[in-house]
Amino acid sequence: MGLGRGLDALLGEEPAQGATGIALRDIEPNPRQPRTYFDDAALAELAESIRQNGVITPITVRKTGQTYQIIAGERRWRASRLAGLDEIPAVVLDVDEQTAYVLALVENLQREDLNPIEEAEGYERLMEELSLTQEGVAERVGRSRPAVANALRLLAMPETLRDLVVDGTLSSGHARALLPISDVERMYKAAQTVIERELSVRDTERLVKRLREEQEEKPAPVRGDAIYIEDLQRTLSQATGRKVTIHHGKKRGKMTIEYYGNEDLDVLCTAIRKLKH
Repeated sequence: MGLGRGLDALLGEEPAQGATGIALRDIEPNPRQPRTYFDDAALAELAESIRQNGVITPITVRKTGQTYQIIAGERRWRASRLAGLDEIPAVVLDVDEQTAYVLALVENLQREDLNPIEEAEGYERLMEELSLTQEGVAERVGRSRPAVANALRLLAMPETLRDLVVDGTLSSGHARALLPISDVERMYKAAQTVIERELSVRDTERLVKRLREEQEEKPAPVRGDAIYIEDLQRTLSQATGRKVTIHHGKKRGKMTIEYYGNEDLDVLCTAIRKLKH
């Protein structure tokens, strides 16, 4: 049985079992379902389509005692319940729990029905369930090894950023670009900047590079230095009438004075010249 080729391969090898109508109440979702996020609006649209056209593609299940457990097609099953159907066409497979789980993983990954985090978790589970390398997983699901490796990198993200990827607020490319930021709070703030400014992945990489350089320039916090810098910022702000920001690094520093337009710059220059006397 070629698990790596998904359900199509399995059904091709066992064509004797056709689709049959099974009562929705007798079908249960798989608690180990790889897909954990179901969009309510998309489900409602599918339910309306099912009301009009019925379920075109049967779901796949396995017998578990007096009921059936879904292998593939939970979204169609959920939408059929919303549509008010009593039964759904299903193909029943005679497979054990682990085989059903692997088939569900492979099917979801091959159909690209998962969000980036679910996809990454799917690869990780395949590696654990079948003791596969990244190369082995890539062969099973028809992906390149770099694609699998890049997906798995997302699992290093904190939960707050994973949620942004799951709901589509942050793309997987942007998320990977943020990974070099070691501090979780700084990473989340950077993600908010990316979202608010609608930065490209390349611009996000530049932002991360700048943030890391600023972090490396920061010395170990010394309370005396911090108080001195704060006082100096306050003094210069009062003297110039502008916001002054000082970044004090180990080897070098940077001072920023804000101004607004050419006339304001002239006024600022005059104020600075007065400071010399």
